[in-house]
Amino acid sequence: MRIDIITLFPEICRAPLSESIMKRAQENGALELRIHNLRDWTTDKHHVVDDAPFGGGQGMVMKPEPIFAAVESLRRPNSVTILMTPQGKRFDQTLANEMSKQQHLVVLCGHYEGIDHRVVEHLANAEISIGDYVLTNGAIAAVVFVDAVVRLIPGVLGDDQSAIDDSFRGGLLEAPQYTRPAEFRGWTVPKVLLSGNHAQIAAWRKEKAVRRTRENRPDLLK
Repeated sequence: MRIDIITLFPEICRAPLSESIMKRAQENGALELRIHNLRDWTTDKHHVVDDAPFGGGQGMVMKPEPIFAAVESLRRPNSVTILMTPQGKRFDQTLANEMSKQQHLVVLCGHYEGIDHRVVEHLANAEISIGDYVLTNGAIAAVVFVDAVVRLIPGVLGDDQSAIDDSFRGGLLEAPQYTRPAEFRGWTVPKVLLSGNHAQIAAWRKEKAVRRTRENRPDLLK
């Protein structure tokens, strides 16, 4: 997969996506990641990317010209252009899985008070929000989006079962996990996990997953 991120703050994206699993995904060829500064597509000497909103209001709005120029120079016939914005569809594991099957993603990072709506109407294929809150800029959201998508590409995690067992698969949160030592400060690992009985372990995990989901995210059970 190839991902192009267009942002005003490349370093916000570059640092976390150059470590750990994301770094290995790029080294083994599963991911071709390019991070671009939107100002490179401006044409004035001050590299202006924003202006006051028509109709009045606080803050500044990102101009359409450099955004269209950037996306049109990067996209291919099979590209999907994503706009990270609080006004977008809420990002979830199902959408991450869908995006992981794409060949090329162009990720636009919003900033300031918003982005000229002509970008939404005529350029972006989808608007995506990582949650019901507002960040200082879309570069942070883009990092979350890319990490969640790339880890689902076959071979990226090393063990593909890891992704299958994730929370939100089947509409449930992941069951509790334990490791050595079997006893720590008097707290012991549930005996069923030490039994070697895989059927009982699977049943226990399903029960705990349902209970955890009911306690923490009851909305997933509706």
